[in-house]
Amino acid sequence: MQMKVPDANHPITIEKTKGRVTVTWQGQVIAESSEALSLAESTYPIVQYIPRTDVKPEVLDRSDHTTYCPYKGTANYFTLVAPSGERGENVVWFYEDPYEAVAAIKDHVAFYPNKVDAIDISE
Repeated sequence: MQMKVPDANHPITIEKTKGRVTVTWQGQVIAESSEALSLAESTYPIVQYIPRTDVKPEVLDRSDHTTYCPYKGTANYFTLVAPSGERGENVVWFYEDPYEAVAAIKDHVAFYPNKVDAIDISE
């Protein structure tokens, strides 16, 4: 796997999110943070990375699933588990050992927006 460094052709910026990020799933708030990071990568939509400590730990079940990004490294995943037992497979991803260019996202998680109820940012 080849590591790539962000550049003018594939920029990546990480900034502290202005406001509070709230993630809801199955009608419940599962993450809430005023310390989230906004990662903008090339032409992709901005992704909110939330400190793992701001996610309810009881909803996270580590999965064996991984993917690879040449700019960020190997992504690991969590499946979401509701009190009802309903599961959202591989909805949450994180980089345990992100590449240096994106080191700020270590200990943060991101959610697929189309697999949770909402990811809201409030001032």
